[in-house]
Amino acid sequence: MEELDFHRALHRPGTLLDIGAHDGLLTHPFAALPGSRVIAFEPLPAAMARLRASFGAAPPPHVTLREEALGAAEGEAVLTLPVLEGVPAEQWASLAKDYAGHAGLGRQAHRVRVIALDSLALQDVTAIKLDVEGAEEEAIAGAAATLARCRPVLSVEIEERHRPGSTRRVPAQLAALGYAGWFWLGGRLQPFAAFDAATMQAASPDPSVFAASDPYVFTFFFLPREAEAAMLARLAAAGFPAG
Repeated sequence: MEELDFHRALHRPGTLLDIGAHDGLLTHPFAALPGSRVIAFEPLPAAMARLRASFGAAPPPHVTLREEALGAAEGEAVLTLPVLEGVPAEQWASLAKDYAGHAGLGRQAHRVRVIALDSLALQDVTAIKLDVEGAEEEAIAGAAATLARCRPVLSVEIEERHRPGSTRRVPAQLAALGYAGWFWLGGRLQPFAAFDAATMQAASPDPSVFAASDPYVFTFFFLPREAEAAMLARLAAAGFPAG
């Protein structure tokens, strides 16, 4: 099950957030879902330029593009990305680390604007995709009121190689907000309690080292506990059973 499968199966009309949108891999299909309003956040200037261009002259009225990062509070931060053999590795762009200490890497740094999601006072968020390379805890802290009010479903990429301990702390942070975590493995949804970082997520924090464990599980799905049973039934009906 891919992130898009998850969001399509559980789609409800409302506002969908693509946080860490990059080139819009999910922004565009989110925008095609019925009754959706999409807000895409992408702080990296080059990626945002491509995302804007992907919509032609302008995005449709129900799509908003914001060149900002999400964090715990409003301010500025440094977004750093490694450069491998002269090529910026944009998929590693992070507010959480500066890539110092990795031999042979160049670095780019961009000062970007940061806002807390709660500052937007959104009332109808139904789904969130969060991909922020180690800055998940801050983004969730700044969205706590929105999560409490709207109860969206979430897909979150969490990787130890970006921030050691994050596969424990982020699910615990969301559990405190009333969310149950799941991941996809072996053709079934597995409860987060079955996740073992040592065997399911072993990889180097060095962007130039590509070896990783098999399986490598890094996308996690979070359901509001009060709706968990009904949502698992919807996922099963769509071909994604829980095991």
